[in-house]
Amino acid sequence: MRAAVAEAGIDAARIAGLAFDATSSQVVLGADGEPVTASTTGDDARNVVMWADHRAVAEAEEITATGHRVLDHVGGTMSPEMALPKMLWLKRHLPRAWERYAFAFDLADFMAWRATGRHVVSACTMTCKWTYLNHERPGWQDDFLACIGLGDLRARARFPDVAAPIAAPVGTLDARAAEELGLPRHCIVPPGIIDAHAGGIGLLAGQPRAELDRRVAMIAGTSTCHMAASPGPRPVPGVWGPYAEAMLPGAWLNEGGQSATGALLDHVLDWHVEGRALAGDRHSRMAEAVAQALATEGPGFARGLDVLPDFHGNRSPLADPGARGVVSGFTLDSSFASLVRLYYATAVAIALGTRHVLDALDARGWRTSHVHLTGGHAASPLLRRLYADATRRSVVLPEELDSVLLGTAIVAATAAGLHPGLLEAGSVMIREGTTIAPDEAFAREFDARYARLLLMHDHARALRASLPPTGG
Repeated sequence: MRAAVAEAGIDAARIAGLAFDATSSQVVLGADGEPVTASTTGDDARNVVMWADHRAVAEAEEITATGHRVLDHVGGTMSPEMALPKMLWLKRHLPRAWERYAFAFDLADFMAWRATGRHVVSACTMTCKWTYLNHERPGWQDDFLACIGLGDLRARARFPDVAAPIAAPVGTLDARAAEELGLPRHCIVPPGIIDAHAGGIGLLAGQPRAELDRRVAMIAGTSTCHMAASPGPRPVPGVWGPYAEAMLPGAWLNEGGQSATGALLDHVLDWHVEGRALAGDRHSRMAEAVAQALATEGPGFARGLDVLPDFHGNRSPLADPGARGVVSGFTLDSSFASLVRLYYATAVAIALGTRHVLDALDARGWRTSHVHLTGGHAASPLLRRLYADATRRSVVLPEELDSVLLGTAIVAATAAGLHPGLLEAGSVMIREGTTIAPDEAFAREFDARYARLLLMHDHARALRASLPPTGG
């Protein structure tokens, strides 16, 4: 923080607000705020369960089997990436640690608590990851928590009865945080927000309401989140939500996603002998090689090599954590050229996975024509181009490429009273940059590849269904 203030060349005393975004990971603490283990190692330093942890698949399936109405607000299926399956896993598998837990937080809420000493939970984190129904009072459904074996969770986690709205002031920095951060005590802190939702704010908060049906925010790095806002609730099977006012005031949110996108491209490079041999910025090297191949071979490059990108399950729109990846069209070629083809086919599959999510949204009332892109993928000329061509939607790049950071700043500025509301702050602080329209020649090629991707989903499900039961 001190380095950021120094680089900005400003007086720290001028900073009016500080907001926190974080991945939706779960933090567990003891009665004095000390870390308590969430690990089978018993190490108390390991007290955070990261968002991508899939240890609780069985618990997620059990929760889905209840058929409780809260599932209507998570796409009909509980994901192991959400908080409750993980907490149920901890209760079952680490009972001694469970008895020591006296606080549980979503990571962004932990940061706000750590900064202010005030225990407030966010309508963003609780609604999107803990099944709090922000459009109802009471928002917590105690019958549901009791049904799944977590009737003691609210007391153990010390969750307040009501979650705080996004950008509502929680309090000011306490003395310890102000000293550690080098910021003034008067600095106002709002509730924490999930990183992808901060990105959605940083991309869409400045859009007119009439445009929201046409525009989706996409936050793409290690994984990808697709944030779609609407004036009323629109349940979409396999897509999380609808969540009331969990990102933009007065709007409902649906959240699609792909659990492994940038991470999958990393995996492909680590997997292939030529990828492991690359030094420096491997992805830039691959993007250059792909560009050269496309300039020579055109849209048909790597035709016949198809990838199903579900290496870490399918978050949306199939809501199937047990799905697995497939590569069709492999040969014995292990040259660098074969790596270029595989990398490109994987990148295409990732873009087509986004098309699959957008088509699911459109089937339920959206008319998506523009994808507002931020995150690591926004810096990749290859991925920017693929998202436009493969989805047949225009890709809008913001002037400030780090829209997650910008969205968090918008929340901080609103909480500090520098703007009358989140939308007003967004209209001032967000500026659009370049728009990339689809290339028709490539779009036609990707139509055919998309049909094959959907066929691969069908075949993969059939193959899994043909497996004998475990132990058979």
